[in-house]
Amino acid sequence: MEYDGSDYHGFQIQPGTPTIQGALEVALAEITQGCDEGAPGRVVGAGRTDAGVHAVGQVIHFDSLWSRSTVELQRAVNALLPLDIAVRDLAVAPDGFHARYSASSRQYVYSVLNQEERSPLRERYSYRVSGETDIAAMNKAASYAIGTHDFAAFGQPPSGSITVRTLYRADWTREGDVVEFVVVANAYLRKMVRRLVGTLLWVGQGTMSSKEFEDILLKGDIGRSAPSVPPCGLCLTRVNY
Repeated sequence: MEYDGSDYHGFQIQPGTPTIQGALEVALAEITQGCDEGAPGRVVGAGRTDAGVHAVGQVIHFDSLWSRSTVELQRAVNALLPLDIAVRDLAVAPDGFHARYSASSRQYVYSVLNQEERSPLRERYSYRVSGETDIAAMNKAASYAIGTHDFAAFGQPPSGSITVRTLYRADWTREGDVVEFVVVANAYLRKMVRRLVGTLLWVGQGTMSSKEFEDILLKGDIGRSAPSVPPCGLCLTRVNY
């Protein structure tokens, strides 16, 4: 799946508000029958992206009694979906596949537009930050987050109380005036990536040292981490299985 999440209240269905899952289920209900959860077209996503977050690599699964080709189904669903949501690929999944629970990791990219002047078009998909940002300092701090840690300082669990997660990658790159943070983890806390980005930007702008970042991580002190940056710059780019 690919979608522009700007006008949606996240992936997960919510009564009375536009969501990605809701739009998908409406489209599927019109053209398919049957579902393992008892409602036509029920879909399960690999990542429950928050309101305003985008995706180019979201993965979903659903059960259907559709008897024609997957090519026809993909064409039919895309014809009914809003223009800011698209099925990029569709195939019959192997027995036992689950979009969420079968995933081993998910990759997100957060885009920062590092310039002084406003850019109405580019800021739809990035967070504008003025002033210098020290990529080397941010990467040094981000390296402390790689591995298995308690990330209580950067978010809340979507359910239960466990805040331990494993990060396989966390690094920054710069290309011109665009600075991107790539993170790969087995799972995430609510707003975890956006709080990480905000806190790492503090490091890059000299407000905080990399050792202070490490201390916040180790002590699990959410009161010392930065507020979550806007969702516009965040995109789910890949789900690994």
